[in-house]
Amino acid sequence: MDYQQLKLGKHGLPTWDALAPIVLKLAEQRAEWRGRALNAAVANALFLPTALRQLTYPNQHNIIEDRAGWAVSELTTAGLLRRTRRGFYEATSLGSKLVHGNQLVDGALIHQQPKYIQHQRDLQERQTRNQISPAPESAVDEAETTTSLDRLTQQVKGYNAEVATDLLQRIRESAPEFFENLVVDLLSAMGYKGPNGSAWVTQLSNDGGIDGVINQDALGTSTVYVQAKRYEAENTVQRPAIDSFYGALSRNHADRGVFITTSGFSKKAVETAKGFSIVLVDGIQLTELMLQYHVGVQVKRQFEVFEIDQDFFED
Repeated sequence: MDYQQLKLGKHGLPTWDALAPIVLKLAEQRAEWRGRALNAAVANALFLPTALRQLTYPNQHNIIEDRAGWAVSELTTAGLLRRTRRGFYEATSLGSKLVHGNQLVDGALIHQQPKYIQHQRDLQERQTRNQISPAPESAVDEAETTTSLDRLTQQVKGYNAEVATDLLQRIRESAPEFFENLVVDLLSAMGYKGPNGSAWVTQLSNDGGIDGVINQDALGTSTVYVQAKRYEAENTVQRPAIDSFYGALSRNHADRGVFITTSGFSKKAVETAKGFSIVLVDGIQLTELMLQYHVGVQVKRQFEVFEIDQDFFED
């Protein structure tokens, strides 16, 4: 395949969406692919000159394989690929249909898929809420169709929602350096640092627009760059902040990063981040992740719910 016939981006290499049809065609050839193997196969299919094929960022992360990985991620969000298990992918029936059709599988088509659109709507809905409210009493009513276990579950959700609301307010009242350390701790708890990686917060002055850095392995071959904005609910992150972060990523020769805020993002900011391959985390999602990964919180009480083991009593 002549890579020069594809849409080219930075470094003279094909963009992620130009690689999307190749990803789908290769994905069809096996029952499932390990993600890294698929990325390498896509890169090899381009028959790039050696210098371009081996082109890496300063952290030694291969650029063209990284772009193939981003194509895999976007295709999965759109429902054209499916994760069969952790780190493995296969083409869906819709993905196979599109790649063999007359339509060009590019970024526009991928982002028009119902599953991708719903994903974006879910993100925007979270961003329009400026706080988490406790579950209403009507959700924990005494209707005959609601079981005791259902009521208990709703009560726990309501209690945790109150904790999340208080948690978000405490974060907004914290010092900026505390918040930066918090987001690095959270991403580390989520597994981004890896077993042998490292993570740190940059200097408060002259940080170059990067608040945190996470090396995902001991050699730093894969790096996550973080921007953290501790804002009040009404102070929505606008497009210029995303442009500025993208500039900081470019100076570090990175294609994407994670932007975390205690408020929300404007529609223009969301659209811009999508084009720049920047992951956004608003205040709602931030507290949800903190509860999920037990960062800044501790388990107050645990319950065990039992049921009869029918197999135990079978002859």
